[in-house]
Amino acid sequence: MRAFRQGMSPLRAGIIALIIIVVCSFFAFTKDIPFTGTYQVQAVVKDTNLVAPRSPVRIAGIDVGKVVEVEPYKGNMSVVTMEIQDAGRPIRKDATLKIRPRLFLEGNNYIDMQPGTPTADELADGGMIPASQTASPVQLDNVLTALQSDTRSSLQKTLVGLGDALNSKATPEDDADQDPDVQGLTAAQAVNKAIETGPGALRGGSISADSLRGTEPRDLSKLIKGLSGVSRGLARNEGQLGQLLTDLNTTLAATASRAPELREAVKLLGPTTVNLRKGLASVDEALPPTQAFAREILPGLRETPATVAASMPWLEQVTPFVGPRELGGLLDDLAPTTVNLASATHSSREWLPKSDAFNRCINEVIIPTGNIEVQDGDHSANTENYKEFWHAMVGQAGEGQGFDGNGSFLRLASPGGAKVLRTGKTNLQRESLLGAYNDQPQRTSPAFPAKQPPLQRKVPCYKNGVPDVNGPSSNGAADGSAPDAAAPNFPPSLPGAVTDESSFASSAQLMPLSTFGEEASQ
Repeated sequence: MRAFRQGMSPLRAGIIALIIIVVCSFFAFTKDIPFTGTYQVQAVVKDTNLVAPRSPVRIAGIDVGKVVEVEPYKGNMSVVTMEIQDAGRPIRKDATLKIRPRLFLEGNNYIDMQPGTPTADELADGGMIPASQTASPVQLDNVLTALQSDTRSSLQKTLVGLGDALNSKATPEDDADQDPDVQGLTAAQAVNKAIETGPGALRGGSISADSLRGTEPRDLSKLIKGLSGVSRGLARNEGQLGQLLTDLNTTLAATASRAPELREAVKLLGPTTVNLRKGLASVDEALPPTQAFAREILPGLRETPATVAASMPWLEQVTPFVGPRELGGLLDDLAPTTVNLASATHSSREWLPKSDAFNRCINEVIIPTGNIEVQDGDHSANTENYKEFWHAMVGQAGEGQGFDGNGSFLRLASPGGAKVLRTGKTNLQRESLLGAYNDQPQRTSPAFPAKQPPLQRKVPCYKNGVPDVNGPSSNGAADGSAPDAAAPNFPPSLPGAVTDESSFASSAQLMPLSTFGEEASQ
């Protein structure tokens, strides 16, 4: 307690301060922690100009170490000893390095190291990278040494020609196939005008370069590894590579032949990009509703597994049904039918128009004709003529009833008289029938029109129109009154009708007696 109260002696305080100053100075100038092990590698380089101790060692632009010593080696080569931090490890045996110049303000050069492929073994502490895996920068004196007098003269001529090319004014022939924005400008002026669009292009290029970095760590290294595999594969197949280059040459030649169209397409890329940007803006506006929809659909998606599980029993029952013994077999049996159906579909192209014409004939001619009421004066049925036809059929069926099992037959009676009537040829033997009547026959009722309605056989049926069965010469007038009974009207389809006694003998001579006898018995 006494020593503590007296304080620290000036000698002890000076020693402690001196130690602290030495330690801080060491850390400030060496940036190393003493008494700790370091990982060092060596490299043989042909030229170590401007590489000195404490020059940085970088991997992918990041400082991972420094040069600690540069020593002469065999011939004009040197050995560079580098100290690598743990962040830069591992360094593989196939690692490569290059000496590159630093920025103007940094001064000196630095070591740009590639750590090698992951499949190679790690380089041991103190290991050496051979000269075949190192490269030195090209210095200005090397360039000037290569430029001899004749080379310098050629270079001067090249520069003069380049200046003339940049400053010469274009002729109308040269401007004919140029963009309107650069017509009439020199090459240098056109280049300067193109530089005006540089910021936008560089901005897009920076976005593309940033995209090339990938979205996950080591995406770029994986891409390079994949390209390396592709290159090795191409090297193993030189024949296919040669054919590929030949095809590429053909493709490029074809592209060059369509240079005007390609130039026009490139010219349209600008408006297309503007429209694409507008479209992407619309997509960006649509994303919030899409996100809301996605959130709303999540509950349904959560129920999907339960729905699938509930549908499994049904699927188990449906599976045999669609199997080869059920529905699958039925489909196999129906396969030939589908072939015939295809043939029928093809042939329908011919009969469908005919069917259409037939249907139109039914709908536009036959049915309207059947709906006409035939005017027969007092004997008019006042109903459609197709109904009259079926009424007649019913009456004939009732009249033809028999009782002896010989079937239906039609009974006709000829009571006899002074008036004779001969019909046209109506029976199966194509002969006329004769009859005798007391009274003078008046007419066929209902009467036939004066002439048959026109029928054009060279045009479809529906184009003939509906026939007029109640014309002026018919037995029924337009007002429904009966015509004059003194004017007999015989059907033109029954030629040879005879109604007087003098004609009876000549008519009878035309008929076989057996036929007349049969008619008389009826």
